Amino acid sequence: MTNWQGKVCVVTGAGAGIGLGIAEVFAEAGCEVVIGEVNRERGSGAAEDLQKRFGRGLFVQTDVSSDLECEKLIDETVKKYGRIDTLVNNAGVNFVKPTLEMTVEDWDRVVNVDLRGTFLCSKYALEHMVKVSQGSIINIASVHTKATLGGAAPYAASKGGVAQMTASMAIEFAPYGVRINALSPGLIDTLIWRQIQDVATDKRAVQQHWFDNIPLGRVGSPREMGLVALFLASDEASYITGANILADGGMTALLINRERYESRALEGKYES
Repeated sequence: MTNWQGKVCVVTGAGAGIGLGIAEVFAEAGCEVVIGEVNRERGSGAAEDLQKRFGRGLFVQTDVSSDLECEKLIDETVKKYGRIDTLVNNAGVNFVKPTLEMTVEDWDRVVNVDLRGTFLCSKYALEHMVKVSQGSIINIASVHTKATLGGAAPYAASKGGVAQMTASMAIEFAPYGVRINALSPGLIDTLIWRQIQDVATDKRAVQQHWFDNIPLGRVGSPREMGLVALFLASDEASYITGANILADGGMTALLINRERYESRALEGKYES
C-alpha cells in the first residue's frame, strides 16, 4: 500500500466541490496538500479546515489562466515542501449557452481556465517531476469527453482537449517515470447540481430526469471522486497512464433511458 506520509499533492480549484473532496481525501491519507484556488475566501477557508482536521493544508491563491500564477503555485509548493508528487488539475468553468449568443469572451474564459490552465500547471509541475523521475498528474475532465449537450461547445471542446492532451503527455513523459491520467466525473453533488435544482420549476422532476439517466440512480459525491484520484496517484495504479477514467454512475454507458425504452416497447414502438 502507498505510504502517503511526506508526499505532496497540489489540487487546483480546491476551494469547493470536487476539488475540495479530492483535497480532503489526500489530506486524510497523510499527504501534504496545497490548494490552488482563485477565490481567496474559499481557498483560505478550505486550507484552514484541512489544518484543523488533518494538520496539513496550504493555500496559494491561483488563477490558472495566468502563466505567472501557475508557475508561482508550483514554485511555492516546491519551496515549502521540497517536492511535488501529485498534481490534480481540477480548476474549471462549467458553461452552457446557445452558440449564437456566445461571445468571444465567453469562449476564452472557459478555454483559458479549463484547457490552458491544465496545460500551464502541468508544464511547471513536469519540470520538477522529470528531475526526480517520478510523479503523477490527474486531469479532471468530464463525461463531455464522451458525450455532450447542445450549447456547451466551449466546455466540450476544452474537456475533449484535456483528454487528448492527457494522452499525448502520458506518452511523452512515460520514459521519465511520470504517469498522467484523466478522471471524467459525471453528475456530482456540487454547487452546479444544487443550482440546477434551485432554478427548476419542478425540483423532483429534474431529479428524476437525471436519476433515470444514471444507471446507479443517484449523483456521485466529491469524496468518491477523491478516492478515484487517490487510487490513480497511488503505487497501486503504477501501470495506468494515458487513461480517461469515467466515474459517472454508468451515465455514458447508457444507450437510451431504460424505463422509457421499456414503456415504448410495451406500446409496440420498439422491438423488445
